[in-house]
Amino acid sequence: MKLRALADLHQLRDTLARRERELAERAERERAARAAAERQRRLFADSVGAVTPLPPHGRRDAQPARPAPEPRMRLADEQAALREALSDDVDVESLLLTDDHLSFRRPRVGADVVTRLRRGHWAIQAELDLHGLRREEARDALAAFVRLAAQRGHRCLRVVHGKGLGSPGRQPVLKGKVQRWLGQSAEVIAFTQASGPQGGAGALIVLLAGSAGGYEAASARPMAR
Repeated sequence: MKLRALADLHQLRDTLARRERELAERAERERAARAAAERQRRLFADSVGAVTPLPPHGRRDAQPARPAPEPRMRLADEQAALREALSDDVDVESLLLTDDHLSFRRPRVGADVVTRLRRGHWAIQAELDLHGLRREEARDALAAFVRLAAQRGHRCLRVVHGKGLGSPGRQPVLKGKVQRWLGQSAEVIAFTQASGPQGGAGALIVLLAGSAGGYEAASARPMAR
């Protein structure tokens, strides 16, 4: 028992000695780090010279406002639904009025609405230029443009599809497609070819649903599916 107790004492002594060495080494490293930091501080102070601390201003640092979360998945789903709703296969030509301006109006929307639309009765509140866009890009852009305009309460829009002067056969590639797409949009109750100052054969003037000289949004047909 005595020999065992002595061995335990020796082990305890060695453990304590090792612990003391570790603490001393740590303290020495901390002293060296503080000394190095002090040397850096003095070197900086000697370089810049005497300085006067500013008095406390009592103001809080402004925290930048976080941007509102963007519902990307919902927006993507809505964009996909809009794309599917505007089909290239719908025969809107049969609904176009037989005049030189290829006008279009919903049932129960009088012909005088198209006449006033062509003559600039409503001020154009927004414009979309589809020049340079491919078919899918143009369809997405048009659907989003009409939807946003309706949400903002806009009534009269101009859509520029181009005259096709740079296209094969010098025919407007997007003109017929834009007419089909607009004819399927529930927000659109009428459109007509723009007058010369408004773009002529290269643009359409579009009237959205709502109260317009007594014509209500109920005259618009549901969007094609």
